[in-house]
Amino acid sequence: MDLIHGEGAGELFQAQSHMYKHICSFMNSMALKCAVQLGIPDIIHNHAHPTTLPQLVSALHIPPTKASCVHRLMRLLVHSGFFAIAKVHEHEEEEGYILTPSSRLLFKDNPTSNLSPFVLTVLHPALVTPWHFFGDWLRGDDLTAFETAHGVSFWDHGSHNPEIFNLFNEGMASDSQMMSVVNFRELKPVFEGLSSLVDLGGGTGLLARIISEAFPQLKCTVFDLPHVVANLPESRNLEYVGGDMFQSVPSADAILLKCVLHDWSDEDCLKILKKCREAIRSEEEGGKVIIIDVVINEKKDEDDITETKLLMDMMMMTLVNGRERNEKEWERLFLEAGFRHYKITPIFGLRSLIEVFP
Repeated sequence: MDLIHGEGAGELFQAQSHMYKHICSFMNSMALKCAVQLGIPDIIHNHAHPTTLPQLVSALHIPPTKASCVHRLMRLLVHSGFFAIAKVHEHEEEEGYILTPSSRLLFKDNPTSNLSPFVLTVLHPALVTPWHFFGDWLRGDDLTAFETAHGVSFWDHGSHNPEIFNLFNEGMASDSQMMSVVNFRELKPVFEGLSSLVDLGGGTGLLARIISEAFPQLKCTVFDLPHVVANLPESRNLEYVGGDMFQSVPSADAILLKCVLHDWSDEDCLKILKKCREAIRSEEEGGKVIIIDVVINEKKDEDDITETKLLMDMMMMTLVNGRERNEKEWERLFLEAGFRHYKITPIFGLRSLIEVFP
């Protein structure tokens, strides 16, 4: 029998379940943050065998009365794919927790990447609070919901709160460390013929260091705000320069922009790209801009990838008046900035490598 608007009870309860799932989905994020704060991935990684619940509770120095709470936390994280269950010994029934590919990115001694700082950055209270003001922001005149929540822009807030600023830099560096899993020598055609590269907005220079080690003949310069690059260690083919990319960009064969343009509006991106266009050589002389950033492709990407990209787009809008872009939106920026053509290669998971030619 139909109940409301011709929908059966089963369909309505399914809709209710879907609704509740999304209402409660922030709890997945908070459970993950809790696991990182407690160091659960490190404990399991350092244990020789699957870690039983009592062993985990003991290592965490949690009162035995809360053992069931740890069990329920881990049950959710197992369901979410961050941990898995395995037998402690092959011929015994006792089970314990083991890492999965996702949680292997969260222990401190991971040789390729530790994304724990990224988790703690994105889920910091200062960055979560603006979501409570999202509706107010839409009705108001502030540039971002972050400004509605805190009274200042994200960048101004960070400049006056060293804790946030340092955490942000650590989070971005941990994201860049993921690039170490890429064999940049296999990207030789991208860097072939270049003698100089400027990593624009390159932060602490982690990506530039990876590239400089893969291509010793390439002179790499990390260009960021003066207080970001102050006193950072240089090497034979890696240096740091402080400045403002909206004012000028150092000259080089190529400019690298990793996850920079998604922080800014189209108008600001055009200003940055035009400065880049002025700083590089002609295409005939090998000049180009190399962008590593998200390209939304709802028709070709898997649903989970698309959802993650759309969530990242919402985050950029809420925090910094930026956005993630599809290919047509990227193309419009490139052409308006004076570039002639581009090439997109989707090789970095969520992100693509985009070569833009003058």
